[in-house]
Amino acid sequence: PPIGGHIKIYEYGRHSETIADQLLQTCPQDLSCIIRNIQQSPRIPGNIAVIVQLLHNISTAPLTDVDEAKMQSYSIMANHILNSKSISNWTFIPDRNSSCVLLQSVNSFARKLFINKQPIDISDVFIHTMGANISGDNTGKNFTFSMSVDSTSSAVMGRMLISGDELRKAPSSSQVVSIAFPTLGAILEASLLENVTVNGLVLSVIVPKELKRISVIFEKINKSEERRTHCVGWHSLESRWDQQACQTVQENSQQAVCECRPSRLFTSFSILMSPHILESPILIYITYLGLGISICSLILCLSIEALVWNQVTKTEVTYLRHVCIANIAAALLMADVWFVVASFLSGPTTHHSGCVAATFFVHFFYLSVFFWMLAKALLILYGILIVFHTLPKSVLVASLFLVGYGCPLVIAVITVAATEPGKGYLQPEACWLNWDVTKALLAFVVPALAAVVVNLVTVTLVIVKTQRAAIGSSMFQEVRAIVRISKNIAILTPLLGLTWGFGVAILIDDSSLAFHVIFSLLNAFQGFFILVFGTLLDPKVL
Repeated sequence: PPIGGHIKIYEYGRHSETIADQLLQTCPQDLSCIIRNIQQSPRIPGNIAVIVQLLHNISTAPLTDVDEAKMQSYSIMANHILNSKSISNWTFIPDRNSSCVLLQSVNSFARKLFINKQPIDISDVFIHTMGANISGDNTGKNFTFSMSVDSTSSAVMGRMLISGDELRKAPSSSQVVSIAFPTLGAILEASLLENVTVNGLVLSVIVPKELKRISVIFEKINKSEERRTHCVGWHSLESRWDQQACQTVQENSQQAVCECRPSRLFTSFSILMSPHILESPILIYITYLGLGISICSLILCLSIEALVWNQVTKTEVTYLRHVCIANIAAALLMADVWFVVASFLSGPTTHHSGCVAATFFVHFFYLSVFFWMLAKALLILYGILIVFHTLPKSVLVASLFLVGYGCPLVIAVITVAATEPGKGYLQPEACWLNWDVTKALLAFVVPALAAVVVNLVTVTLVIVKTQRAAIGSSMFQEVRAIVRISKNIAILTPLLGLTWGFGVAILIDDSSLAFHVIFSLLNAFQGFFILVFGTLLDPKVL
């Protein structure tokens, strides 16, 4: 059909700039002269792309008097390509960013909207705009939307709220505009080919720059109780959902309450549904049963060490060995205790300060386990390459503590100092190091696996060394002492390394229940492994 009597929308046409210019010349009052032609055009990928570009060009035109009539015409044009029947066609648009351009264009045009004394309420099926003037004496402002994702589903609610305290920060004669999109989340997912699922309305919020905090309530489209929800904001520069823009305040199976920080960078907000079921009853059972056994095993291990300490530490080598075993057990015991504390603080509504503290100590003590294993390995290398008795025992003990606790402390402090100011230290709903945004978890995985590699290299050197030492030689007794220490490392290092190897595998493919089960089993029973292989199998202990 002709547009303005001259131009047609062609499949994959490239005339949007000409269309926009003619539109603004022909019907500058309300942009209505193009509406009928757009509504009659098929929603094929080429037409969608042209309409997106048209809306973009209109939004960037030097318009200063966008009134309710213009906004209504603009919304009708956007509504045509936001139709739920066109979602699959967005996948075939050559420009993958078309959906991002559409969202940015609508938000930009709405920023130019001028609201008179009366609030505005422009409602279409797939886009709904509300706006109102605000003043410092307001007790609060909220906009409530109720929209259907498609013709077969029931309406989904979304609500934007600004507190009275926040409104009082706004200058006089300010206004607030909010726009709801029921299908835009699915369109963004389809066009960007992202593996995320938007589980509520997409709400754009345009407020004065003085307002820094709003509350948004999203009713869930998929009301599954088994899947976690993340409050997110759309990063307009990087064209992606960002969890740092919002915080989950409350969540149940029906809705999520988010606290978000609107800005030029973050104007649109929604909730994402985790693609995988993370809370499995079998994982919870294995984890807490294993932790119980692990904690009891470590307490027993430390008790046995205390009882037999004088008998098993008569030589310097055995003394240093049992210092390492006792501290490995103590560090893992503290890590398990803090892990339990962290699990109680985790959830949709995290206790942020307590969660940061718990995560810090879990990170520190788990790292200490690996670094004490590393300290044992370095002790062995020292014995092989030099001799044990060239340095005073006090110096060796101080060196062990420096490696076992000093290095993990430095890593843990740097990690929290570098990531927490930007709210990138924690995972969104768990008291553990963040992976998706800041990759803070690498501050645990890399040092831990590096320690595992050093330990395995050490064991290899011990094997070579023992083959060269002849029975009865002057080195034989020294080598036997080294071998006794190495046996623990040879057994415990693969177990610890394998445990966190599966932890890395979960990061790569968190949909595998098998990986989760194996990791939970190995991780939860580490204390039992240390009791058996570090203490009970030592012939001098029993």
